[in-house]
Amino acid sequence: MITVYIYLLATLADWEIGSVTAEVNSRRFFNSDAPQVVVKTVAVSNEPVKTMGGLSIIPDCTIEGIELNEKTVLILPGADTWADAENAQIIQKGSELLSKGGTVCAICGATVALANAGILNDKLHTSNGVGFLEMFCPDYKGQNFYIDQPAVSDGKLITGSATSSLMWAKLIKVQKTIKQDAANLQK
Repeated sequence: MITVYIYLLATLADWEIGSVTAEVNSRRFFNSDAPQVVVKTVAVSNEPVKTMGGLSIIPDCTIEGIELNEKTVLILPGADTWADAENAQIIQKGSELLSKGGTVCAICGATVALANAGILNDKLHTSNGVGFLEMFCPDYKGQNFYIDQPAVSDGKLITGSATSSLMWAKLIKVQKTIKQDAANLQK
């Protein structure tokens, strides 16, 4: 079973995760023998989170409840509040997840949080422009790994720009399909 955690934070850009959540939850394009997928929302507390679009979402669990393994996917949506200190917890958890073989997917403002934590310094990535990352991340050292594309995958790290939600979602889906096909070939 694959668990997809969607991080909730104030001002979450709800439209950026729409394609990912709809396809992962509906499974309409999954192979019939694809592994079961569970989608959970996660936040720093159990309190409802208000998105940029005005939706209130109640988290399924807190950050402490995230399982760290190769079958875990963490979705980090864009938001105007990534600089808030409380969000450092999820970035630390994302770093731990990558080290355990799990997948971290960040889009728009979430890429700034990854850059500030040094996670993008040695991995292929994209964002809203290299200048955007330099402006908001004074210690950003990943310029040589920046790819000027809407969405980029470097193994278990998938990043996207503010305008790339569909391409970003496709990279997340493609990665699951490739893993699925590889598992079927081994049977």
